Parts: sequence; structure tokens; C-alpha cells
Amino acid sequence: MKGRFAPSPSGRMHLGNVFCALMAWLSCRAQNGTTLLRVEDLDPARCRPEYTEQLIRDLTWLGLDWDEGGDLPAYRQSERAAWYAECFARLEAMGRTYSCFCSRSELHDASAPHASDGTVIYSGNCRALSDAERAAKAAARAPAQRLWVNGDPITFTDHVYGQMKSNLAEDCGDFILRRSDGVYAYQLAVVADDAAMGVTEVVRGHDLLFSTPRQLLLYRLLGFMPPQFAHLPLLVAPDGKRLSKRERAFDVGALQASGITAEQIIGMLAWMAGLTETAEPCTAKELVPIFDLRKITKQDIVVSENLFLA
Repeated sequence: MKGRFAPSPSGRMHLGNVFCALMAWLSCRAQNGTTLLRVEDLDPARCRPEYTEQLIRDLTWLGLDWDEGGDLPAYRQSERAAWYAECFARLEAMGRTYSCFCSRSELHDASAPHASDGTVIYSGNCRALSDAERAAKAAARAPAQRLWVNGDPITFTDHVYGQMKSNLAEDCGDFILRRSDGVYAYQLAVVADDAAMGVTEVVRGHDLLFSTPRQLLLYRLLGFMPPQFAHLPLLVAPDGKRLSKRERAFDVGALQASGITAEQIIGMLAWMAGLTETAEPCTAKELVPIFDLRKITKQDIVVSENLFLA
């Protein structure tokens, strides 16, 4: 068994990030598995080396160690473009990819199809372009690359939320594999890396549950064995918005500055998850014997700035 934590170094970790890291770490340790740390620094505009260094210091301070990976070139997505290109080429050879020239404004136009949560459902507009139309558009702007999907249902069992089913044609439409600037998209990169690194379990936030069917399709097309999935409730502010790295009151640095200990953070998160009956401070290692994914609440968890006040 191999689990992983794969953060994006785009700022200081906040409580929501720590919650995901802790649950993924506990699930792995409770199964006597191998835990892997991968740095998902795909976006050069947002990810910085100093954030990676700080992330590693914060995980160490929290007592969340790893057996494989870390800040090594082989485990940084920014260094793995050749592998993504190889996977993309396989999909291209299947005839499953095509160039997309739609602008952001065109994609988000009010007349475009949207899911109930506001997600844009791609219409497949560029899939039907002729070779001449494609060449003319390519002369004006670099295209993104999409994977075309069909209406075949994709089902899977999530170890927190249960049985899931998706029709990608209706839920999202053809999705991006490579952006117009040449950066490979998260969906392709995460599948390629989890497969190459032997990851057998993915524990991550509920906000990524919608991505899982897309990733399962890529696993199927590329001939990779998919991992088991468990999605966690989100930590949200009192107004219902999920925590963001822009909200400094909940990041690890602000908590440290206010005198909050790593044990207080771990104990509070364990209680909020439903693993313990009280929020008594504890270490991550002390939680391993009692960890069970079935105990985790399915409801989003509300946090406030006075969370750690007596």
C-alpha cells in the first residue's frame, strides 16, 4: 500500500491543507503503508521554491513524515514534463485529443452550457473544426489540447462518500490535457505521476471529487491501475467559503505566531474529523491506532478565528 500527500507550493499551508495531509498520513500509517510526498508545482506563475521549502518545514513541525519523495527533482512536477509528454502522445496516437482555440471569455460566456454548480461544460466546439479552419486558427494563437469524452458512465466507490457515478459528456465535456502555454494540466499530470510512483490510495479534499471520473478515464485509456479514493470534507469559514491561502489567519505561520502548538492543531483536527471525542492536544502518531476512514464526517467543517481559544 502506498499513499501520498501532493501539495501545491503556492503559499503557506492553511488548516485545510493540514487536515488533508494529516488524514492521508494517518490512513497510510494505519495500514503500515509507504507514504510519499510529491510537490505539484505545475503552475510556474504561482509556485515558488521558497514555498516548497516552507511546506517541508511545516510538515516536519507537524510530525508528518514521509518515506519517499520530498523536494527532489524526480518528485517535483515541474521536472516531469517529459513523462507527461509521453502519456499525452499515447492519447494522441489513439485519436482522442484535439486542438482547442476557445478563449477564456468564450468558455465562460453566459450562453455556454454550465453545470448546476456553475462549472462550464465544454461544448466540443473545436472538435468539429476542419483541417483548414484549424490551421487558420493556429496561425493566430497557440491552442490548448483537449481529450474527447463519450457518454459511457464512470462509477467508483469513494471510501468516505460511497458509490459515485458520472457521465463526463454531461458533467464536464471534453477536458484540457495541455494548456495553450504548453503546461500540462493537473488531470493528466496527477494520473501519470500516481501511476508511475505506484500510489494505491489517494486521500484528498472533497473539492477534487468531481475530478476523479476524469482521472479514472485517463487511467483506463493509458492502461494504468487506478488507486482507491477517499475524499474528505472541506474546512470552511463561517460564511461557507472554503479556506484559502489568501486568508492568513488560518495558515500555519499565523497559528505558530499566536503560540498554537503542533499538538493542538493535530488534536483539534482529529476531533473535527470525528476521530476523537475531545480536542485534546496529541501527536499524529498517537492517532494511528484509532484511525478509520469510516469515522470521518461527511459534512463540511466550519472553522473560526477563535477556534483555539479556551
